[in-house]
Amino acid sequence: MNSLPKRIAKEIERLMKEPVPGIQAVPHDDNLRYFDVSIEGPTQSPFEGGNFKLELFLPEEYPMAPPKVRFLNKIYHPNIDKLGRICLDILKDKWSPALQIRTGNFVILREKVLLSIQALLSAPNPDDPLANDVAQHWKENEPDAILTGKDIVRFSVSEKMDLGIRQAKVD
Repeated sequence: MNSLPKRIAKEIERLMKEPVPGIQAVPHDDNLRYFDVSIEGPTQSPFEGGNFKLELFLPEEYPMAPPKVRFLNKIYHPNIDKLGRICLDILKDKWSPALQIRTGNFVILREKVLLSIQALLSAPNPDDPLANDVAQHWKENEPDAILTGKDIVRFSVSEKMDLGIRQAKVD
């Protein structure tokens, strides 16, 4: 961690010491600017029961530039496109290095960003879409769009369970 800017090193240290419930972010051993992220789908949302994998990268310009984050697994959400890119203002034009300061204490920026992504799962916004077809579905028939989101989560979970059962039989 010696070659990293002090701020990033502090954030990584705090992230490891004080994990956020429902969110896990682990830096790569070979490049501490890259993180493997796991976010649990929030309760009482279409994504409840899901465990979403994301990648997070802190660019050289960080903290003046926002982190780069994207979903790696399929999700049916108006603010997340098929490539996993996320439409979230704090990852774009509302980004500010000041996001990490709260009441004089450091707040892990990734924690703020990742909590915001988790909150986005609870409150899809079809009026500011990245996936226009999903947003249209959400606007025209929200209950059906929610069912589609739940079906994808359920399929993903059952697929992982099947894989686990097959893996156990091989072992």
